[in-house]
Amino acid sequence: MHVETRPKHVLISGASIAGPALAYWLNKYGFKVTIIERQPALSRGGYRIDLRGVAVTIAEQMGIMPQIRQQQTFVRSATLVNKKGKEIATFHPDTWGMRMDKDLEIMRGDLAHILYEATRGEVSYIFNDSITSVLQHEDSVTVTFQRSAPRTFDLLVGADGLRSNVRKLVFGNESSYLRHLGFYISIFSLENYLQLDHGEMGYPLPGKLINVFNASRQQEAKAAFLFAAPPLTYDHRHPEQQMDIVTDYFRDAGWEAPRLLAAMRQAPDFYFDAISQVHMEQLWKDRVVLLGDAGYCPSPASGQGTSLAIIGAYVLAGELAKAQGDHTAAYSSYHRQMQPLIRLNQELGQTALKKMIARTKREVWIQAFFIRIMLRLPGRNWLFTRFLSKLQQQVNKAANGITPEDYRAYEQADR
Repeated sequence: MHVETRPKHVLISGASIAGPALAYWLNKYGFKVTIIERQPALSRGGYRIDLRGVAVTIAEQMGIMPQIRQQQTFVRSATLVNKKGKEIATFHPDTWGMRMDKDLEIMRGDLAHILYEATRGEVSYIFNDSITSVLQHEDSVTVTFQRSAPRTFDLLVGADGLRSNVRKLVFGNESSYLRHLGFYISIFSLENYLQLDHGEMGYPLPGKLINVFNASRQQEAKAAFLFAAPPLTYDHRHPEQQMDIVTDYFRDAGWEAPRLLAAMRQAPDFYFDAISQVHMEQLWKDRVVLLGDAGYCPSPASGQGTSLAIIGAYVLAGELAKAQGDHTAAYSSYHRQMQPLIRLNQELGQTALKKMIARTKREVWIQAFFIRIMLRLPGRNWLFTRFLSKLQQQVNKAANGITPEDYRAYEQADR
């Protein structure tokens, strides 16, 4: 069988986390890489994300851990409050977030910038444009764009998130792949009027949660509204309609809800979407392959979307280098290696929602009661960890559920 040995030109759709991480490794293996991003520029916005287990090891191999540690958040305390703002309990956020050892937390926008800086010298970035059609040939992929002239590439990677444009164009309607988990989430920035100093406050309600936090080096705060709901009909391009939905669900919630909802209307970075997972029987179709949330989103509830994207980028790039041009073999091996890890993380996403969000007033009261009791007893840190131990074990298993191959032999010496 004839195998191509010439350097391949890969187009990646998406310049957030998965896309630049893949570009970093592909460049090391001698591929030519172009990244297209529909946004006019990278954003510093977004919410906090975790790096855990194997993903941390990969980031260390990329040489970006010093920058990540410099930009990591330093939330020092987490406080649960009731409807009147009275403290229920205060504890270390790493306990509730179940971070261990080398695990760390960073803002999504900060990590995106770190990856951009690590790749922009060798990778071609095209901002403020998007793919409008994909035509696959036996030996190439022709892509048309909203603004740029059509171009032909050897391979196309969809790393463009939960609502992947590439997945829709190549694999069909997203309703076949999206699995709604029964919750919605809204995130936005606001003035730090609560005067949080590297801290966070959480207000649990039946089927709902409000969280506000202030991270390291940020004068602003971030707010998140999480709520249970059946599938809702709304326009994804209509933020005012989405804000109305959030307002309807939290109008009478109590605590700081009215002021937070008012701040939401002024936020420059309002985000709203269903908490969903992406389930694909196959991650590729001919020369097109999916990476990160586009192919296997575990949902924000898992806390593992970023780690899964970084691991997937490492494996996909390594398999493409190893296959020496046989993209079908590379895609197949990538899919086979990632599937057990994807399953673990998607199971975690479903479990986390069930464990962390109380569904009734009684469950909210019981949860608060046991947390208060445990934190007042001698050995309280051990007891609280014990309370979360089963979920902690599931998190650790999901973060370390793969032992990737060492692909250093395929790196290009002049890179």
